[in-house]
Amino acid sequence: MVFAFRYVSLGLVNFSVCLKRSARLKPFFCRKPKTGILMLNMGGPEKLEDVHDFLLRLFMDTDLMQLPVQNKLGPFIAKRRTPKIQEQYSKIGGGSPIKAWTTMQGEGMVKLLDEMCPETGERQCFAEHVGNELEKFPAEKRDDVVILFSAHSLPLSVVNRGDPYPQEVGATVQRVMDRLGHCNPYRLVWQSKVGPMAWLGPQTDEVIKGLCQRGKKNLLLVPIAFTSDHIETLHELDIEYSQILGEECGVENIRRAESLNGNPLFFRVRAPHDHSNTCTS
Repeated sequence: MVFAFRYVSLGLVNFSVCLKRSARLKPFFCRKPKTGILMLNMGGPEKLEDVHDFLLRLFMDTDLMQLPVQNKLGPFIAKRRTPKIQEQYSKIGGGSPIKAWTTMQGEGMVKLLDEMCPETGERQCFAEHVGNELEKFPAEKRDDVVILFSAHSLPLSVVNRGDPYPQEVGATVQRVMDRLGHCNPYRLVWQSKVGPMAWLGPQTDEVIKGLCQRGKKNLLLVPIAFTSDHIETLHELDIEYSQILGEECGVENIRRAESLNGNPLFFRVRAPHDHSNTCTS
């Protein structure tokens, strides 16, 4: 088999494309059409100078959010938020690692397309990462750790148009906890709310505050709706919530489960999803 992998960036969306084709030539009328596997991500600025343009596209995209007088308000918000977001990216290395991780994930999947794994589903990866991180808590505290599955929130205006995202995330959380035997109390929470509009809740930071007020001060954050590290994990979860907010609230132990990133198991569980749609020789 011959594989080709290509990474393409278009606006906010990054595409990792792998194509599989037969090494043997066949008559034209016998060939199956080539199938592309697209790995989609929101993207992110690779360097600080890209932040403004990234935010501008973000706030001008009516599929992501709808603002009043968006052609004027979008550029205004992008310009106003740029310095703050640049400061955040400067603290995590000067740019988003999402392109590098997506490229690695695509290349890893290409190598494994011919090796079908009987177990499919990213829940296995998440469960593995959650289990590994729970082991790092003090033994006497481990059973009391509250697992907070944190997903990127959405405006309710988008959800009310019929987007199944909240139900899909909730189902994933349930499957992960099934694999873990419901070993700990858990909660699905939502992060990254922007602006005054109503968004999915409860918000991750508010739940952390509420748990600490009730004496629940051993927390594990799980980036459940993300496939790789980027600004929402490296800055929002690791710095804003785990460090700054954790200190303010008097958290005893707060950890964050690793993102899927370069986990070979993630490549293996992705490949079977795509295998049935790829061309075979």
